Amino acid sequence: MASEERPENQTGGSRVQRVRHEIKRRELQVKRVAALSPHLRAITLTGEDLPGFHSPSFDDHIKLFFAPAAEGEEGQRRDYTPRHYDPVANELTLEFALHGDGPAAGWAAAAQPGSRLTIAGPRGSFIIPTDYDWHLLVGDETALPAISRRLEELPAGARVIVVLNLPDPADRRALASAAALELHWVASDAELLEAVRALPLPGGEGYAWCAGEAGAMAALRKLLVEEKGHDRHAIRAAAYWKRGAIAHHENLEDPS
Repeated sequence: MASEERPENQTGGSRVQRVRHEIKRRELQVKRVAALSPHLRAITLTGEDLPGFHSPSFDDHIKLFFAPAAEGEEGQRRDYTPRHYDPVANELTLEFALHGDGPAAGWAAAAQPGSRLTIAGPRGSFIIPTDYDWHLLVGDETALPAISRRLEELPAGARVIVVLNLPDPADRRALASAAALELHWVASDAELLEAVRALPLPGGEGYAWCAGEAGAMAALRKLLVEEKGHDRHAIRAAAYWKRGAIAHHENLEDPS
């Protein structure tokens, strides 16, 4: 069954729309694996449960379910961005960072055609129009799939500024977009904040989307609103992970 969309009210004076979907659990298997860079891997999934998958926003995330490492332990779940869905080929592609020893990185490092993976969602979508005067996309390697997807969605004539924190230059690859792209690579969260602080934000109506480590994203949101005077209703900041925490995923709302 395809997801049923239930539009909600637009958020806080902005033109962004929230949409809810029916959640379906899908049992899939790996069709192919591709190395994108030394620490990043694309894995394409397929299966009889995949038709009807629906992901209308680059900001979407789905749940991945991993089997327990040992008998008696509980399985674990993680949130991931649907990088690309092809309904004709019946393929869903996800991108994984291979750093660390978590269940997702471990599964992705060992995955090969035929490996199985259970997914569910997305539960909802946060749909940001593409016709803003400018777009600011900021994040680390965990945000790279969403940022790459957004860049591919933006039309010719759009203006987009991207600041990406990837410490290893070998992981920095060309990003395709029809939009006018200004791209800044940095190697740490501190450099990321300084790069955004140094940016002259364009005039007109713009939207900022940011995702990465919780502390860095909270600081970035504060910087954009308090230091640079950006409209607090025109920012989406998400914590995709948090230092010292396991399986952390949080949307950082405006405190006012």
